[in-house]
Amino acid sequence: MSDPACKKRILIVDDEPYIGKIFSLKLKLSGYDVAATCSGAEAIELVRNDHFDAVLLDIFMPEVTGLDVLDAVRKFSKVPIIVFSARHDVAELAQSMGADDCVAKPINPDALVDKIGSVLARAAENKSA
Repeated sequence: MSDPACKKRILIVDDEPYIGKIFSLKLKLSGYDVAATCSGAEAIELVRNDHFDAVLLDIFMPEVTGLDVLDAVRKFSKVPIIVFSARHDVAELAQSMGADDCVAKPINPDALVDKIGSVLARAAENKSA
């Protein structure tokens, strides 16, 4: 049986570089191809100009926030987006704006890998339906 993570490309967007490094390492060890950025503006351009199977997006970032990124990306892409937030109300807002799922902070890296697998499986089911 093939690995579900095989060849799946994930973009991590978080203004805390160490968070991106931790998640990148965990996802790479789980078989994903990973790109990361600390900039919301750069994230929008990366999604516009490259292929990603999912985006992990921090909500609270300076300048271009995660909600700004979500709003911009949803205008041109249906890529699955998982948002991170410590605030339940903001997570609900993000889901109403088109986020596919939400992970509460603090984030357990193993739970995040499971969540990505679930979101990717759901996206694949929706594509084939």
